[in-house]
Amino acid sequence: MSEILIAIALLFVSGLIAAALGRYDRLALGVGTLGSAAACAIGLFGSVKALLEAQETAYRYLWTLPVGELHFAVDALSAFFLICIFLVSGLSVVYGGGYLKSYIGKQKVAPAVFWFSILVAAMALVAIARDGILFLIAWEAMSFASFFLVTFESDREDVRQAGISYLIASHLGVMFIFTLFVLLGGHSGNFNFNAFQATVGAEPARFASLCFLLAVVGFGAKAGFWPMHVWLPDAHPAAPSHVSAVMSGVMIKMGIYGLLRTLTFLGAPPLWWGTTLIIIGAVSGISGIIHALAQHDLKRLLAYSSVENMGVIVLGLGLGLVGQSLGNPAIAFLGYAGGLLHILNHGLFKSLLFMGAGSVLHATGTRAIDTLGGLFKKMPHTGLLFLIGAVAISGLPPLNGFVSEWMIYVGAFTGASTGTTPSALTALIVLPCLALIGGLAAACFVKVFGMVFLGEPRSEAPAKAHEMSLSMRAPMIAGAVICAGIGLWPTGAIALVRPAVSFIGNIPAPFSAVPESLLMIRWIALGFLGLVAVLFVLRKVLLGGREVTQSGTWGCGYAAPTARMQYTGSSFSDPLLIPFELVLPATEIAEKPQGCFPEKVTYKKHYGDMVVEKFLPPISRWIMAALAGFRIIQQGRLQLYFLYILVTLMILLVWQILGGGV
Repeated sequence: MSEILIAIALLFVSGLIAAALGRYDRLALGVGTLGSAAACAIGLFGSVKALLEAQETAYRYLWTLPVGELHFAVDALSAFFLICIFLVSGLSVVYGGGYLKSYIGKQKVAPAVFWFSILVAAMALVAIARDGILFLIAWEAMSFASFFLVTFESDREDVRQAGISYLIASHLGVMFIFTLFVLLGGHSGNFNFNAFQATVGAEPARFASLCFLLAVVGFGAKAGFWPMHVWLPDAHPAAPSHVSAVMSGVMIKMGIYGLLRTLTFLGAPPLWWGTTLIIIGAVSGISGIIHALAQHDLKRLLAYSSVENMGVIVLGLGLGLVGQSLGNPAIAFLGYAGGLLHILNHGLFKSLLFMGAGSVLHATGTRAIDTLGGLFKKMPHTGLLFLIGAVAISGLPPLNGFVSEWMIYVGAFTGASTGTTPSALTALIVLPCLALIGGLAAACFVKVFGMVFLGEPRSEAPAKAHEMSLSMRAPMIAGAVICAGIGLWPTGAIALVRPAVSFIGNIPAPFSAVPESLLMIRWIALGFLGLVAVLFVLRKVLLGGREVTQSGTWGCGYAAPTARMQYTGSSFSDPLLIPFELVLPATEIAEKPQGCFPEKVTYKKHYGDMVVEKFLPPISRWIMAALAGFRIIQQGRLQLYFLYILVTLMILLVWQILGGGV
C-alpha cells in the first residue's frame, strides 16, 4: 500500500515540477518523463506485491468536510487494475518522452506532461478509493485530466469538438454514478464502500437491480459500451498517441473496474444481470469491429476496435455472472478470468498498436490509411512490432489475445453443455458472436497492416518516412515481449488474475486451473513457429550463394502500372461490410467515366455511425426543445442568481431537518 501511495504522490510532484518548468520545454519533458516512469515502476512493484500477498491493506483519515473520508484500500481487484494502470502507463510515458519532442518549438509540451501525470495518479486513486465522495473526486480528476490531454492541440477545430463531446459524455455518465452513490449512501447512512455492501443485503432485490442498471449506464459511458461509445472514436484520434494508448489501454477500463466494484456491493446476481451484460457485449463487440473495418483513419480505426474489445471483455464478465448466478464455479471462473485477462491483454496490445500508429503519424504526417503503403521497407522495426500487436488483437496463437478469448470460448462451451436451458441459451449467444468478432477483427487488421506497411507508397507522404528513435521503440518492444510471454505462458497469466476472480465471484480453488486445450494449442503454435524458423534458416542457407534481385510487382499486363492501381482499404473491406449496411449508413460519391477516353473517374464510399447520424440528432433536438423553457430563469442579473442559491440552500436545509438527508 505504501508503494502505491508513494507512486501517486510522485506522479503529482513530477507533474507540478514539469508545469513549473513550462518555459523550458526539454527540461519539463525530461523531468516529467523520468518522474512519471519512476512512479509507475514503484507503483507496479507495489501492485504486484499486494496481489501476491492476497491481503487487503487500508488507510483511513477523517475529512473535515461534512461527508466522506480519506479511505484507501488495496485488495485483489484493486491490485490487478493497478498493475494494468502502472504497466501500460509506464510504457506509454517512456514513448511519450520521445513522441512529444516533435512538438517542441511548435507549442508548449509542459501541459501535456502535467496532465498525463495527473491522469495516471487519478486512475490509481479511483482504484484504491473506498469512499463514494473520494471515488467521485478521483473520477472527475481523471475525466478532466484526459479532457485537457485530448484537447492538447486545441488550435484544431476537430480536436475542440472531440474534447467537448468527450466532456459531455463523461458528465452524463457521472450523473448516473452520482445517483448510484446517493442511493447507496442514503440507505447505508454514509458513503463507505463497506457500508454499501452491508446495506444492499437488507434491501429488496429490486434495489440491487436498480443499482446494477445505474452502474451499467454510468460506468458503461466511460467504458464505451454501445450506444454510449460516441465520444470514443473522436477523442482517441485527437489526443497525442501515447495518451491514446493510455486512454484506450487503461482509462476506459476504469469503467469496467467501477462496474465490478459495484457488483461486489450487490450480493448474489440474478441470471438476467449476466444475460444483460452478454447482450451489451455482443452488440458492442460486433458494432465496434464493423465500424473499425469501415474506417480510413488509422487511429480512428483503433478507437472503434477498442469498442469491440470492450465488448469481448463484457462477454466474459457476463458469462462469469451467469455462472455465479447458477452456482456453477467452472463457468464463473472461465468467464471472469477470460474477461479480466482480456483487460490486461487489450491494454498491452492496444497500447502497442497506438504507439505504432503514432510512429507512422510521426514519420509520415498522416493517419489516412489509403495514402500510405510500403512503410515496412523504411520502418521495419515499427512494422514488425505493429504486426505482433495486430496478430495479438486478432486473437491468434501464440500471443496473449488468444489466451483470454479462448478462456471465454471454453466457458461458453461449458455453459452450453452443462447448464440449464436458460443458461445454455445465454451461453450459446457468446459463441457465434465471439467467432464473428474474431473473424472480422482478423480481416480488419490484415487490411490495416497490408495497406500501411506492404505494397508501394500511394502518395508522397511515405517517401519521408524513417525509423523511430530508441526511446519510442523500446516501450513497443517491451509491450510486444509481454504479449508473447502471456501467450507462451498462460499458466502464469491466469495465476495473475486468479485472486481478482476469487474476490469477485468467490470461486473455489479447484476451478482455477488452466484448460488443457489451451496448453495443447500453445504447444501446437510453438511447433508452428519452430517450423517457420527452420524454413527461414533454410531459405537463408539456400539463397546464401545466389544473387537476389528486386523488381516491381507484376501489373496484370499493364505497360505502365502505378501505385494507385493497388487495392485500397475501401476496396478490401467493402465486400465484408455489404451485409451490414442496414446498420451502417453508407454515402457514395461517384464521378462516372465520360466518353471513349475518360480523363477522370472518382468513386468514394463513406460509412457513418448509426448512433451519431440517426439517433443523436433527434434526441438532441428533443432535449434542446425541452430545456428551452428554462431560459426564463436566465435574466442576466447577479442579484437574482444569488437568490436562486439562497432558495436552494434553504430547501436543502429544510430537507435535512425533516430527515431526508444522509
